[in-house]
Amino acid sequence: MLMSASSEFIALCREQMMLLVQGLGASLSVVYLTQELVEAPANEAKLIPLVVYPETAVGLLSTNALALPKLNQKFLTAAEEFPTRSNQRETENTTDSHSQQEYILGGDQIVLPLIYENMMMGLLVTARQDRAWNEQERTQVEHIAQTLTIACILDQRRSWLELQLHQQQILQEKQQDLLDSLLHQFRNPLTALRTFGKLLMKRLRPGDTNREVAESIVRESDRLQELLKNFDEVVDFQPQDLASLKLPQQKEVFVEATVEKDSQPILLLPGTGEKEADCYLVDVLQPLLVSAQAIAQERNLELIAEIPPNLPLVHANPKALTEVLSNIIDNALKYTPAGGKILIQVGQQKDNFQGVAISDTGPGIPPQDLEHLGERRYRGIQAQTEIPGTGLGLSIAKQLIEQMHGKIEVFSPALNSKITSPQTPGTTFIVWLPIANS
Repeated sequence: MLMSASSEFIALCREQMMLLVQGLGASLSVVYLTQELVEAPANEAKLIPLVVYPETAVGLLSTNALALPKLNQKFLTAAEEFPTRSNQRETENTTDSHSQQEYILGGDQIVLPLIYENMMMGLLVTARQDRAWNEQERTQVEHIAQTLTIACILDQRRSWLELQLHQQQILQEKQQDLLDSLLHQFRNPLTALRTFGKLLMKRLRPGDTNREVAESIVRESDRLQELLKNFDEVVDFQPQDLASLKLPQQKEVFVEATVEKDSQPILLLPGTGEKEADCYLVDVLQPLLVSAQAIAQERNLELIAEIPPNLPLVHANPKALTEVLSNIIDNALKYTPAGGKILIQVGQQKDNFQGVAISDTGPGIPPQDLEHLGERRYRGIQAQTEIPGTGLGLSIAKQLIEQMHGKIEVFSPALNSKITSPQTPGTTFIVWLPIANS
């Protein structure tokens, strides 16, 4: 167990030290806390001075200054195993520093362990030069040790509860990120499913018996979208809501166990647990183009795909790559106004990478937003429009592509002048993937 001390506990220790000094005439008082040595054998511990009086003795004190060489780093489990008084002096080493330590700890010394349920929390060491302790004074010192023990265990419980709360907050934030990611990815196939159902309804005659099936597909898709919208409203709490639950931060921390939060949330999306393999980009892209073409037709958009033959293999996770391309194509379809164009080009090569370029004739991305693309929940200027979005699509795509050792480049205005104009500057996303070793 790693021991910690809050500023409040340190202040209480100092007050107890003043009682020893002013009330009982102690010339030296030290409170030690115990910290287990991670690499040490079982039942060994290290004593660390927490509060020292006088403060000028801080640089001279160490656990060796306790004049208890045989019990120096032992992890004691019972009070009777520890002496309550010691007048021992070490004479083997006569250096100035050791002589000064002996002088500071000289006189009549009392050493009391701070023990709770057979666990030694630390030590109280006090001594005075001018006279010996009487029984009443020893009893008062023991009461001070008991006070410190109770305060120490309460402080440790506070530290433990604070750590548990911190871990719970991290878990909740990860769960929220995971849920948001899954819900975001759920929208793309749902939109495609609804579009296919509507296309079927247009192609089937009114008397066709299969028309009822197509109507059911559209109806249930609409129902799922409505449920998804309601679900978003229920679970849409932000990290700042969790922050309000945090305990006040302590001004001083002595030794405290910490939990490192991942810089990126854990993703649980299709393919993220699978190994990468050599594959053809066109095999991954072709099913997405079928869905995208249907959505573009419904929204009065022109979708153009340029895929040359005999492209080299890329090394990627096909299912994860599907999520990446789906998110970027979905954004192009979402932000391109009716009558616009979307151009998908495959085959660019650079530094042993093969690229997929997705360009659109949307309004483009302002320079101030470009540097923030890929941040979770960041939508920039698009947040001011009526176009629905969560700011998660590019973040998910960026994280997944980095796991495949690829990268995403963004250009606005779009690179391809074939479809753009000054009125429709558009945006180009290029997904780069490593070419497979031949």
